[in-house]
Amino acid sequence: MSSGDIAVLGAGMHPWGKWGRGFVEYGTVAARAALADAGIDWTDVDSVVGADTVRGGYPGHVAGATFARALGWQGARVTSVYAACASGAQAVGAARAQILAQLVDVVLVVGADAAPKGFFAPAGGERPDDPDWLRFRVLGATNPAYFGLYARRRMALHGDTVDDFAQVKVKNAAAGALNPNARYRKAVSAEEVAASAVVADPLRLLDICATSDGAAALVLTSMEFARRHGAAAPVRIRAVSTVSPTYPQAVLDLPDIATDSAIAVEPAPFSFRASIARAAYDEAGIGPDELSLAEVYDLSTALELEWYEDLGLCGTGEGAKLVRDGVTALGGRVPVNTSGGLASFGEAVPAQAIAQVCELTWQLRGTAGARQVAGARVGITANQGLFGHGSAVVAVR
Repeated sequence: MSSGDIAVLGAGMHPWGKWGRGFVEYGTVAARAALADAGIDWTDVDSVVGADTVRGGYPGHVAGATFARALGWQGARVTSVYAACASGAQAVGAARAQILAQLVDVVLVVGADAAPKGFFAPAGGERPDDPDWLRFRVLGATNPAYFGLYARRRMALHGDTVDDFAQVKVKNAAAGALNPNARYRKAVSAEEVAASAVVADPLRLLDICATSDGAAALVLTSMEFARRHGAAAPVRIRAVSTVSPTYPQAVLDLPDIATDSAIAVEPAPFSFRASIARAAYDEAGIGPDELSLAEVYDLSTALELEWYEDLGLCGTGEGAKLVRDGVTALGGRVPVNTSGGLASFGEAVPAQAIAQVCELTWQLRGTAGARQVAGARVGITANQGLFGHGSAVVAVR
């Protein structure tokens, strides 16, 4: 056992959708579900780490205290983190640090969002030092515009086709149809993807994830507490990677509108996304050949193919072959997005990296029902947040 292991005693979610209520309600539901799953009383929680949503107004900026208050003040220490789409992984990382430092035994991690309709856009006002504001103001570049550029890049470099992208949606929709927490629970054909409206050429509506309401929560503890609590062999978190990029970034990365200059310094031998995974593998002492499954950040179908390569599941440019050969489908050698992914959930930004760990937890416990990966022992999550926030978690059983 790694000295860096912590136990996942509880996992809980509020189903994803567009429910028309506040994020605090969603987060409270997920938190109570995780506490019940762990068999832990709220009063036994030593620390609450909340993943923030900046669109929620002031309460969203202090999510740790927001959820602690909603559950009933009981003196727990609170931490709030914001790292865009990587917020959940940062929250898990903060919780893990507190546990490994022996400051606390039991930490509740919560993320929740009530997302706007349509694509994400920056808040109003003039903020020329904000790169997210700048890309809308200078380029008018929504997230789907970037997803389309990434897709075009794959087509140009690797010969990927729109049908390759569609097969990712087909695979994820099949898994999402089996997940009671998913927003979209219906199988989709490649023909249906092709017939959906073009959003950002070459990507169609069914190639791109929605914005959603939802929440996820985890109860994380020290290994010693888990043993005392009667959990002899819990799912364990062995690594949390929150690394930043290495200068120069030679590939355009959202929300930037230009790459760094590589005239004086050679780019790193691997991309930012690949470096996120490498750091997690190094910390966990495992390699991609040991994975039972992965949960990755499929903002678009094309981006999921990129993650296969970044995680080392295949070589550069071979992602499309992996999905076509069924390697990453349920029943394949390394199923990816057994939850259904963002294709089936949509984005509830502070919750999604936590939701990925929930899925790994259920898979590693063997309680994922019809989505179950046989004999799952090792899983990794991967996504990234705007502004250079890495996000990967390795869990083992």
